[in-house]
Amino acid sequence: MSTKDFVEKDYYKVLGVPKDATEAEIKKAYRKLAREYHPDANKGDAKAEERFKEISEANDVLGDSKRRKEYDEARALFGNGGFRPGPAGGGGSFNFDLGDLFGGSQGQGQGGGFGGGLGDVFGGLFNRGGAGTRTHARRGQDIESEVTLSFTEAVDGATVPLRMSSQAPCKACSGTGDKNGTPRVCPTCVGTGQVSRGTGGGFSLTDPCGDCKGRGLIAQDACEVCKGSGRATSARTMQVRIPAGVSDGQRIRLRGKGAPGEQGGPAGDLYVVVHVDAHPVFGRKGDNLTLTVPVTFPEAALGGEVKVPTLGGPPVTLKLPAGTPNGRTMRARGKGATRKDGTRGDLLVTIEVLVPGDLSDEAKASLESYREATAGPDPRAELFQAAKGA
Repeated sequence: MSTKDFVEKDYYKVLGVPKDATEAEIKKAYRKLAREYHPDANKGDAKAEERFKEISEANDVLGDSKRRKEYDEARALFGNGGFRPGPAGGGGSFNFDLGDLFGGSQGQGQGGGFGGGLGDVFGGLFNRGGAGTRTHARRGQDIESEVTLSFTEAVDGATVPLRMSSQAPCKACSGTGDKNGTPRVCPTCVGTGQVSRGTGGGFSLTDPCGDCKGRGLIAQDACEVCKGSGRATSARTMQVRIPAGVSDGQRIRLRGKGAPGEQGGPAGDLYVVVHVDAHPVFGRKGDNLTLTVPVTFPEAALGGEVKVPTLGGPPVTLKLPAGTPNGRTMRARGKGATRKDGTRGDLLVTIEVLVPGDLSDEAKASLESYREATAGPDPRAELFQAAKGA
């Protein structure tokens, strides 16, 4: 990322969010756009691929609170007219080279130098290195993928294969861009990959070299596969471990598992959005599993033992107290989803008292006898009394 890119690119506009957007809003916008423009969903669409790169670059900055702060400060200082040196009072002017500032110059002027301050800040942003780092090493792109798990896999964890497409060093030319693997040093930038341009008033900006596209090398005989860029789309399959206890919609970050870097730069990160299929019996509430168990009226009224299933384990027996009401929730400890620390949540069992719809004559007679035996005050009397007093 060049100085010009960092100062002039509006990453908020790229993601379509306001400058005061929260982390959640930025994350939501990125996921939506990344899914829409992902290369796998737009095969052969160069514009969609370029748009996906812009979206990933914007998220790489705005999605990191530290980098976002530095980006906002840089934009406020150098962008939108925030810092435009020109003629000084008395008709004088001064020369100011961003290369000195961003490179972390240790020299000091009359009023005191910048030391390592801003150089450290911007060096980390542009080069991913410390002050004074002048390299055209490039970090690999972040990749976002999706995976769908069964309910049981999400609870217990699973290793799943993911097929991904990303930019990587061209295999045909070993990333050199030259058909014979012997590129020459770019004469324009002398291998640095960067050139400076003046903006007037002694102010200069550093941009990627237009002749070598920031690589510092030029192919003498361009590779037919990558057209001299040294990069090509690469498809690969990875075995990714999804930790136990993930929930539907959760986004997992795997550092260094994204696209390979260039010129010795680090690899990007892999983001995996997890989707979880529903279970026909069990539900999920945080680290706890949920289950609705039907019981008969005699079981609820008289109490007893009820055997219930667990997810992937042997059934457990619950003791129903006499007079258990419909909708009561009972807890089977340690029979829920796996937590990050390896412990398990609980199984929450909701009692559902069944009301028979078809009774035999004998059953009806027994219920009539039960009604006579339990006859007493109207249980709804207080309800009517309260309604009148309201």
